[in-house]
Amino acid sequence: MHLRDLILKLGGEAVGETGLPLIGVGTIENASIQHITFLANPRYRAALASSSAGAVIVGRNDRDVVEKPRIVTANPYAYFAKVAQLFSPARRASSGIHPSAVIHSSATVAATAEVAEFVSIGRGAIVGEGTSIGAGCVIGENVVIGAGAVLAPRVVVYEGCQIGSRTVLHAGVVIGADGFGFAPDFAFDVAGNAGEWIKIPQTGRVIIGDDCELGANTTVDRGAIDNTTIGCGVKIDNQVQVGHNSTIGDHTVISGCTGIAGSTHIGRHVMIGGAVSIVGHLSICDHAIISATTFVTKSITEPGTYTSGIPHMVHRDWLKNIVHVRNLDTMSKAVSKTRINAATNTRKKSGDSQ
Repeated sequence: MHLRDLILKLGGEAVGETGLPLIGVGTIENASIQHITFLANPRYRAALASSSAGAVIVGRNDRDVVEKPRIVTANPYAYFAKVAQLFSPARRASSGIHPSAVIHSSATVAATAEVAEFVSIGRGAIVGEGTSIGAGCVIGENVVIGAGAVLAPRVVVYEGCQIGSRTVLHAGVVIGADGFGFAPDFAFDVAGNAGEWIKIPQTGRVIIGDDCELGANTTVDRGAIDNTTIGCGVKIDNQVQVGHNSTIGDHTVISGCTGIAGSTHIGRHVMIGGAVSIVGHLSICDHAIISATTFVTKSITEPGTYTSGIPHMVHRDWLKNIVHVRNLDTMSKAVSKTRINAATNTRKKSGDSQ
C-alpha cells in the first residue's frame, strides 16, 4: 500500500510524499525504507531521527519532529494498530468440517463455519456463521458460539456456556470448569475425625460478550448459582484465572498471570496489570487502573491508579529495608511513647512556671 491509501482508509493528515510504497510496519530501530513506524512515546524522538523507516505515524505535538513522510493523528498508537491490521488481516474461516470431527446429530453448525481435526461438538450446541473451531477443541452440550468467533486448538467450552460473536479464544483456554466452591464440615466426631470439605454444585454458566479476546491457558469458572459474565470488548492476557460468579465490564483489559477470586465485580474500562491478586466479594469501579503485582483486598470505589507492589532493589538494600519493615510496629509505638512523654513534660514545665 501507499501512504495515501492509508489516509483514505483511516483518515489523518498526510505530510510529505504520499506515493511512497509500503509493505508493512516496523519498529523505529529496525524498520526499512519500505516500512512505516510510529512515535507514541517522546523518549523515542531521538531514535526516530536516525531511523531508516520510510514513513512514520506521529501525534499532533510531534508533527514537525522529523522530515520523513508522515501521518499526523490524535492517537498514533491506535492508528498504528489499525495500519498493522491492514497489512496483516485476520485469517478468515475456510468453511467445512473435517472428517475426524465428532458432531452430535442435534448440534447446529453453520454452513460457513470451519471445524478442524478431532473436534468434539456436543448435544444441542450451536456454532455461528463464519466461526473457526481449531483442532482438538471440545464444545460441550448446549454451548452457543456466535458468528465469526475463533477458537484456537484445544479450547474447551463446558456445557451451557455462551461465547459472543467475533470473540477469540487462544489455545488452552477453558471456559466453564467448576468454580472452587467447597463448604467446610469440620465438626469432630467421637473418633476425633475432623470432617471434610463438601462440594457445592456449580450450576451457573459462563457468558462472554462480543469482540473479546482471551489469551492462552486462561480459565473462566462457571458460576456456583448465578452466571460468570464477561462484557463486550474485554481483552484478557495469557494465564489469567477468573473465579466463579465474577463479572467483568465492557472494554476492561487484564494482563497475564492475574488471579481474580470468586464473586468479584469489575467495572468498565478497567486496566489491570500483570500478576495482580484480587480477593473475592469486592467491587472495582469503572476506569480504575491497577498496577502490576498489586494485591487488592478491598473494594475500589473511585477512579484512579492503585499500586501496592514494591519495585526491585539491590538484594543487600532489600535485606536492610525489610528489617525496618518488620520493626515498624515497634518503632511506631516508641515514637508515640516519646510524643506522650514530651507532651507530659511540656505540661509539667508549664505548671511549674505558673
